[in-house]
Amino acid sequence: MQISPSTDLSAFIKHYLFLTTNNKEVKKLRLFSDGNTGMVFSFKNPLIAAFTREHNPGYLPGTFVYGQLSSFKDLYCMGETSLMIVVFHPHGLSNMLKIPSGELKNRSIPSHELFGAKGDELYERLACCNEIQDKIILAEDFFRGLLACGTPSDQPLISAAVKFIVQHKGLVTVNKLAAFTGSHERKLERVFTQFIGISPKGFSSIIKLLVFLKQLKDNPSKSNLTYLGHESGYYDQPHLIREFKKYTGLTPGQYTSVTNPLAINFLGY
Repeated sequence: MQISPSTDLSAFIKHYLFLTTNNKEVKKLRLFSDGNTGMVFSFKNPLIAAFTREHNPGYLPGTFVYGQLSSFKDLYCMGETSLMIVVFHPHGLSNMLKIPSGELKNRSIPSHELFGAKGDELYERLACCNEIQDKIILAEDFFRGLLACGTPSDQPLISAAVKFIVQHKGLVTVNKLAAFTGSHERKLERVFTQFIGISPKGFSSIIKLLVFLKQLKDNPSKSNLTYLGHESGYYDQPHLIREFKKYTGLTPGQYTSVTNPLAINFLGY
C-alpha cells in the first residue's frame, strides 16, 4: 500500500509504503536505486541483511535509514514481516538530517545512531499502533521536529535541478543542466553529492532506467525490448542490458518474470 504524505511534508517525503509478507521459508527481497533514500521500520520478524557461512542470519535493526545505492542489494525475510518504509525525495533526507548525503551512500544506518533515544521511542510507539493512519501521524510529527531548524540554502537549486532531470526523463547532460540552472558544473557536482549522494550524471542514469522500467511494465513483450530501450535513450540493446544489470542485477526478462513486485525497485522472489 502506498500513501502520500501531508502537504507540508510533500517537498521532502515522496510517499509511505506499507508491506507485509508471511513465508515459512526464507524469501529474498531485492532493492535497487530509484534515486530516492528511505527510512525503514520493520515490525514482527526483523529483516535479514545476510547469512554467515554457518547459515546463521544477520538481522537488521528494527528501524534504519538507507542512503543512495550504487547497485542492487539483497535482503531476506522469514515468517511474518510488516514493513513501513518512508521514501524520501532525492534531497529530502539530507535536508532533515542536516548531514551530507554522500556519507549515507551504500549504507544502512540504525536510526538510534542518527536520532538517539528519540529514534527508539518513535519505533516503539509505531510498533504499538494498529492503524496505518496513526503510524503516519506519529512519523510526521517526528519529521516536523527534524525540520524545525530550517532547510539548507541550496534547496531551491537542487529542487529545480532534480525536477529538470525528471521532466527530461534522465536524458540530460551536465552541460545542459548547468545552462538551465545557471550554476557551474563543479558546483552542481558538489551540491548533488551533498544533498543527493550521487553525481548529476549518476542520478540522470537512474531516472532513465526508471523510465524504461515503467515502459517495460506496460509493454512486457520481449520483442519490444529494443524499441523500448531506444525510446528511453539507450543506444542499443547491449547498452540497455549492461546498464540494466548494473543497477538491478537482472536482465529485463528476469525482471518482468517477477510477479507482484513490492515496488518498481523492490522485488520479492
